[in-house]
Order: sequence, then C-alpha cells, then structure tokens
Amino acid sequence: MAQAEPNLDHDISWVLLPSHWAKIVVALISFLCFANSYDGDFVFDDSEAIINNKDLRAETPLGDLWHHDFWGSKLSSNTSHKSYRPLTVLTFRINYLFAGGFYPVGFHVINIILHCIISVLMVDVFSILLGGLQFTNKGRRLNLAPKTSLLAALLFAVHPVHTECVAGIVGRADLLCALFFLLSFLGYCKAFRENKEGHHFSVFWVLVSVLLGAVAMLCKEQGITILNAGLLRKGLLFRITLLMSGGASILYIRWRIMGTGPPAFTEVDNPASFADSLFVRAINYNYYYSLNAWLLLCPWWLCFDWSMGCIPLIKSVSDWRIIALAALWFCLIGLICQALCSEDSHKRRILTLGLGFLIIPFLPASNLFFRVGFVVAERVIYLPSIGYCILFTYGFTLLSKQAKKKKILAVAVLGILLINIMRCALRSSQWRSEEQLFRSALSVCPLNAKVHYNVGKNLADKGNQSAAIKYYREAVRLNPKYVHAMNNLGNILKERNELQEAEELLSLAVQIQPDFAAAWMNLGIVQNSLRRFEEAEQSYWTAIKHRRKYPDCYYNLGRLYADLNRHIDALNAWRNATVLKPEHSLAWNNMIILLDNTGNLAQAEAVGREALELIPNDHSLMFSLANVLGKSQKYKESEALFLKAIKANPNAASYHGNLAVLYHRWGNLDLAKKHYEVSLKLDPMAPGTKENYNLLRRKLEQLQKKGGA
Repeated sequence: MAQAEPNLDHDISWVLLPSHWAKIVVALISFLCFANSYDGDFVFDDSEAIINNKDLRAETPLGDLWHHDFWGSKLSSNTSHKSYRPLTVLTFRINYLFAGGFYPVGFHVINIILHCIISVLMVDVFSILLGGLQFTNKGRRLNLAPKTSLLAALLFAVHPVHTECVAGIVGRADLLCALFFLLSFLGYCKAFRENKEGHHFSVFWVLVSVLLGAVAMLCKEQGITILNAGLLRKGLLFRITLLMSGGASILYIRWRIMGTGPPAFTEVDNPASFADSLFVRAINYNYYYSLNAWLLLCPWWLCFDWSMGCIPLIKSVSDWRIIALAALWFCLIGLICQALCSEDSHKRRILTLGLGFLIIPFLPASNLFFRVGFVVAERVIYLPSIGYCILFTYGFTLLSKQAKKKKILAVAVLGILLINIMRCALRSSQWRSEEQLFRSALSVCPLNAKVHYNVGKNLADKGNQSAAIKYYREAVRLNPKYVHAMNNLGNILKERNELQEAEELLSLAVQIQPDFAAAWMNLGIVQNSLRRFEEAEQSYWTAIKHRRKYPDCYYNLGRLYADLNRHIDALNAWRNATVLKPEHSLAWNNMIILLDNTGNLAQAEAVGREALELIPNDHSLMFSLANVLGKSQKYKESEALFLKAIKANPNAASYHGNLAVLYHRWGNLDLAKKHYEVSLKLDPMAPGTKENYNLLRRKLEQLQKKGGA
C-alpha cells in the first residue's frame, strides 16, 4: 500500500458524515437547487435540438443518428456544426418515445436526475483527488478526506453556473459527458486495486476506462479529455501508452465519421476568431478565459448567450480590461509554480490535479485548436468546475490551518453554499420560459443584439407586434448586419402594411447575405403586395435556388401565379409544396379551391380526397372538399364532411353558412334555416349568408301560405 497522504480534514471545522449519508445529503441539495425547473418549457436551443430535430421521431432510422450532428443535419453538409453527439440524441429520442410527444417535463426530470447522480459521484471522485487513492488489504478503497470531499461535492452540486446544463434540456450533452467522464475516471482508479495474485495494476480496468471515455465523447466532445487521468500516479509510461492509443483510435474513428471539414461559424458567433491581428485574437481569447474564471468565482451575472457584441473586442493595450488578463495569469502562474516547485509533495499533487481538471476539459472550448461557435458558454465549464472545487477546497483547508477561529471560516463557506443554492433556484426559474430567460439577459448583456432579437421574437410569437418592433430595431441598431432581425422586422412591417420599409429591410438583408432564402421569399411577398409581380417571381425563384426544398416558397409562388391567372403554374407550384411537405394544408386547400373555381370538380374532388388521406383531421380540407361534393350533388357525403368540420371547429361561421346552402339546395329547409341562424350569430356580416337566409325565409313563408290555403 502507498504511503499515507497528509490528512486535509484534520485542520478544518466541517461536518463529518458516513459516506452514504454524505451522498444522500449531496443528492438532496443538488435536487433542491434545480427542482423548480422540472416543469419548464422548451427554451432557446431546445427548439432546434429537440422539437425540430427529425432524429427524435420513430420514422427516422436509428442508423441516421450516427451520420447526423446534434441538430439533426448531415455531418457531410456544409452547414453542419460538426457537433457529433449521437448518444445524447438517442436519450432525447427515448424521452420522446416514452412521453408520446414533445412534453418537456420528462426531459427536464432526466436532466435533474443526471445532475444529482453526477454530484453523488463527485463525493467519491473528490475523496480520491483530495485524499489520495489507497485500498485496504481486502481491496476496498479508503476515504481519507471525508470532510473535504463532502465540501467539494457540495460546492459542485450547488454551483449556479451549472444551471444552463441542468435547466436547459440541450445541456444534457454536458451532463452525460460528465457522467461517463467520472465513471471513466473511477474505472481507471480501480486499475490500481490489488488483486488475488498481488498485482497492483489491471489492464482490464484501463480498457474499461478508455471505453467509457469513448462513450463520454459520443455524448459531447469534451469527453475525450478524460485522458488526463493518466497523471494520477507514478509509473505512467505503460498506462499512458494504453490511454493515448485508445484515445487516438477514438479520435480517428470520429474523424472518419464526421469528415475533415471544420464547422462553419460566422463573425457574430465568435468575433475574436475573425480578427486579422494575431495580437487582437490572443488578447481577446485570454480575456474570454478570464471571464470564464470569473463565472466560476462569482457566478452572479449569467446569460444564455454571450455573442453579438455582448463582449466588445479589446483592440488596444490601453483597454482597462487588460487588468483581468493580468490577474488571471498572475494567479495561474502562481499556482503552476507551486504545483511544480513546492517542497510539499501533497500540495504539488493536489494543485496539479486541480489545475489539470480546471484547464484540460476546457481546452476544446479555448479556440487554441479550432474555432468555436461562441464567445463564452456557461455549459462548457461544467467539467472544469471540478478543478475549481478542488482548488477552492484546498484553499479553505490552508486558511483553516492558519486561522485561530476555524468556525468563522466554516460559517463563511456555509454562507457561500446557501447563497449559491438561492442563486441556482432563481436562475432555474428564469430558465422555465423563454420570456423570463431572454429578459434576464437584458441587464447582463445590454449590448448583445441576439438578446434583443430573442426578446422581440418572443413578443412577436405572443402577438405583441408593437413591442417586438422596438426590440428588433434595437437589435439592428446594435448589429447593422443582423439579417435575421431585419427579416423578422420586415415580416412584421409587411403584416402591418408598412410595405416600403419592409422592402428596404429585406433588400438590405439579401444584399448582406445573398443566400438568405427566407429573406428572399419574404421580399417576394412584399413585392407581390406592391404589385411588382415580375420582381416577386424572381425573388421567389432566387429563394428556391438557395434552398431547393422550400415548400413555403413554392406555396407563395403559387399564390402569385394564381393572382396572375396562370392557373397551371399555380397548381404546379402548390403540388411541389405538397411533395416537399405532404402536410402543407394551405397548399392542398388552394389547389382544391382553384380547381373548384375553374369548374374542374372531378379533379378538385380527387385532390381533396388525396389531401384528407394525408391530413385526415384537417377541418379546413374537410370544408373545401365538402363544398366540391355539394356542387357535384353528392349531398350525403358533403353533409358528413361539413358536420365533421363543424365538430372540429364549431365557431367557424362559414362552415355553418355553407352547410346551410347545402341543405337549401337539398331541400332540407328547416336544417338550412338553423345553420343560417348559427352562422349569422357567429358573424352577422358573413358575406352572402344574410341574403340567402332572407331568400329561405321568404320561401318558407310562401310554403306556409300554400299550406294554409
């Protein structure tokens, strides 16, 4: 057995609990921190990664998960972010299947449970990192630092910077990665347990550790950094050879699957990486590192997105923010010197492990090896916070050793834990809905155009267009090249009939980004409203050129052709829309109505029946087909469809009015009268209904007179 390490617990005033009770306490407190996020909505990136991700649905073959990125795009696509996390997506798919749809509660509950499990595992991990790795003669691992490991695990469990990973469903990638990262580490530690033959090293457990590291990487890229576990004990050469060869194999397989092309990011995602000057890039990367360190030290200013001007570039050494870089490197160099040069081997070991766990898992997000698609992201410091907790706890033990009143220090640390618990609860509540999440960012990153854009989009989705316009305008002011804000603002102005400004904004958007298909389509809609039909047609075709599978654009192109009485072209465009998107109800409806209006009743009926086979519960399609059948004198079938449509949407005045017309033609005058009256009650100004109702009343009066005579 190895020589005993100095006992960190000896000098601190902290609660001592049996191992199982320590784990129960950590689990309960970690649950308490984030429990109020369990019934939150899908927010921010959840929409793209979950709701719009076809890989979650049963009709998508499971094999596709291994060829798609985290967002459901093909890895070979130029637009792919190359974030290869098939096992995380698989858990989302299982959530979706068990819930029977997109119900966020199940997704949130799994995230909370994962964080609790990880926090419990931290008790064992920190007992090894802080107390050393020693076993009894029976092969049972000793916990030589029960107090400090409990404190470090609590610090990890309640750190507010973890809220994004736990309360944001897409943070599951970080949680799963951390889970298998820790299991890999613990598996590696098992390799040193003495077996019956007296051997002190197990190749089997090293291979298990490599396998778990591979699983961690398939959950998120940071998982591969578990290779730093090879620094744990002396006699590294053989173990490092196993770990490095395993890691190299994993990286090669991943490289072959995802392709060699780097992901495509824009300047607004990570402005420093696009700076021409090496000095500007280096100085800003280091400033970003200092911000990440500050979030670990003081996690009060938290934001869902730190891009788009949230952190202006440092372009000169006269910028006062250089102080943050100096402070960061002063601390790091001091810690590194102590880790390398201290005469105390125990101190060297703990500082080396603390710095290793702080720095190595952060390397994939550092911009050193490749450009990343963010400036600061709270989720990427979930794993590095392990190193922070080690350093914090070790610092606490050193202070306690020197302090005369150890209980005051313990109360101060307890106060930090309580403040963090309250901060976690508050931040979790902000992640419950997009409105709260986006508005919480306004005070943290007022210069972030994306924050204003998201607040505006949330308001627009709720129908508050006037307020949305204000935030969209601010987003464009902060970032004059923000084409998505221009597109959304142009859309609202189009709906408010402010067509001139809408056209200017959309024209500017496509000028800045010529392949922006949505802006081209919306520009076409505006030009169509301005009766500039040739320009509108050109805009639609440009949109389709940049996005070949664009059903909504084909739908709008069909509307343009219908306005120009180019009926064949209109039908072809709408047919293209339904081929690309079989559930495109508006395109189906327009085909039925156009064929009906041009007297092609048989063809209209065929299209209507085809549409209802694909979308059997669409009441608008039932209504349109019922009208066609009524004109074809198929009264019974028409009546059944009208009644079914009314059952689905009982407050549609036109449904009752047209059913009344059917009964009127059919000779069921009492039923016709009933539905005319319902229609007029729902909409007294319904076109034609009042005239038809008056005709029916006169006819009924004539019949009554004849009956009386």
